[in-house]
Amino acid sequence: MIPLKIGDVVRLRKPHPCGSFDWKVMRTGMDFRIQCLGCQHQAWIPRVKLERNLKEIVEQGPEN
Repeated sequence: MIPLKIGDVVRLRKPHPCGSFDWKVMRTGMDFRIQCLGCQHQAWIPRVKLERNLKEIVEQGPEN
């Protein structure tokens, strides 16, 4: 299990149709809500699929 927090910016392996690879984590749990940093589109994605498609964590969110 990869430790992801709200506010983290992650880079995925495949681009969004707008061309951006980077997404911001908006909500965590069994499913993640992520927001494209290119076009601001939000999507729900299961934890397993996100962890499989994750390339790197670009930026850590604020520490709580």
